[in-house]
Amino acid sequence: MPLIADITIIRMTGLDAEKFAQSQFMGDISALSAGQWQWSGWLSAKGRVQALFALMRLAQGELLLLLLDAPPLPFIAALQRFVFRSKVSIKLDTSMAIAADWTSFIATGVSRDSVLEGSNGAIGLDFGTDEAARRAWLVPAGESPSAEATRRWREFDLRHGLPRWSAAREHSWTPHMLSLDRLRAFSVKKGCYPGQEIVARTHFLGQTKRQAWWLEGESLRAGDAVLDAEGRGLGEVIESTHDGHGALAVLAAHVGIEAQVRGLKARVSVPTEGLARPN
Repeated sequence: MPLIADITIIRMTGLDAEKFAQSQFMGDISALSAGQWQWSGWLSAKGRVQALFALMRLAQGELLLLLLDAPPLPFIAALQRFVFRSKVSIKLDTSMAIAADWTSFIATGVSRDSVLEGSNGAIGLDFGTDEAARRAWLVPAGESPSAEATRRWREFDLRHGLPRWSAAREHSWTPHMLSLDRLRAFSVKKGCYPGQEIVARTHFLGQTKRQAWWLEGESLRAGDAVLDAEGRGLGEVIESTHDGHGALAVLAAHVGIEAQVRGLKARVSVPTEGLARPN
């Protein structure tokens, strides 16, 4: 199985691992039993998304984060500032890598939020849909990542509404702007975490006018401004596919609106279902 280059593994261990994660991350860790995972992320105090990841609870006091795109060492250093006296260790795990498996669907009766057990101690997550099989396996590091597998994995994420962006990308998106409610990636009920008040206020008052949409056009690029037919701003492109024909964008728009990017027409639609999680 080919390795993926832009997902890194963070290991959190210790007596306070769950408590620390619950106080810092936007997902509800208490909802996870051992052997389950969820989408989650870390916000700034102003409710802006700093990092997105899949979080696994392997056992009591043992969590793994599959960090998307964000540089792992600055992410760990930023988290360390909030550890204080908590008994938790946060480390980059360079002994493992992510392998892409497109060959088999998850077994009937197995929940998509279950951590999978493979051969030779490999563990994995089901990142597929009912129509497209896809698993991420944590395997021993060693081989070089595949550029083609990385591209294919990333574009699948984008088409299904999972935001991806370059490590250097500056932004001020909130979880609602990225439509992370589709992934059940944040909680408005669990209590305090950085940005929680803004997230809850936005959620219950319905103040978000922008959300994640799929764009189809020509030569789309990350950071492009998206305009309506009269030239008024709708939002911006988060990230585009390699060929520039598709992109995930944060927009104040609706299906069927006439949009344009750098003078070229673009079609707005809803991201493909499949990665969304039921409420």
